[in-house]
Amino acid sequence: MSEDIHKVAIATKVNSKEAQETAQVIVKMLGAANISSYSILPLSIQGSIPASYSDLEKANIDIAIAIGGDGTTLRACRGVPPNTPILPMNIGGNRGILSEIGADMIEKSIYDTLSGDYLLERRLRIFATADGIQTFPALNEILCTRSSDMRTPYFSINTLGDEIKQRMDGVAVSTPTGSTGHCYSLGGPLLQENLESLIIVPVGSINRMPSIVVPVENIVVESNYDTNLIIDGQEIYPIHSHQNILISRYPIDVTFVRFKKRGLKQLVKLGF
Repeated sequence: MSEDIHKVAIATKVNSKEAQETAQVIVKMLGAANISSYSILPLSIQGSIPASYSDLEKANIDIAIAIGGDGTTLRACRGVPPNTPILPMNIGGNRGILSEIGADMIEKSIYDTLSGDYLLERRLRIFATADGIQTFPALNEILCTRSSDMRTPYFSINTLGDEIKQRMDGVAVSTPTGSTGHCYSLGGPLLQENLESLIIVPVGSINRMPSIVVPVENIVVESNYDTNLIIDGQEIYPIHSHQNILISRYPIDVTFVRFKKRGLKQLVKLGF
């Protein structure tokens, strides 16, 4: 068994019986290996210590397991302490683009993890500062969208020393990880997930502005109307008009547990 793993946090999809049953199996396996487990509330499992995400910093966990779909994984990425490796399991989720395993590999993945037979993969994140606030980090994308359905605002995008100004419903700034998410549904390109780049994706551009792939540099977005910042489709921040929205690389990447090195993992998950 790995000497590096002593405490494991487990998060599940809310109201998923399948995810909770999987968590129960994992807690028993960890207990048999004398490894402490923390079940993230509202999950409650006998033999596991109930905890909120804010409790995990003091707990000094070594690894986290996210059981559900991509939504569960995204919440875990924001909630676990920095640099904590996350093993995402697609149990009770849909496609599970971010997941490493499905229901058929639960026990083997736990044995391999406890044996140290795994790889660590890092994914870049971004965050925004605007109007006196700093957002949570986004693994997929930050979407700047109009808050009123009655007006089409002008969005100004500044990066690499140039400015683009267009009338459109919004603009998304996506990471390579997020290229298979909201970016993909907006017609943006798919990027290999470990590239050091970002994608600027217009939403409903009147002049049909194309998506743009840029290096990982600061991007400043401004709108002449009030906007909403939406982080990974889960957190929302209202921003007043004419406020500079500075989108930057978050200093701490997400670390995923992987069992096989794959260069086009997300593309394969989409069924291509």
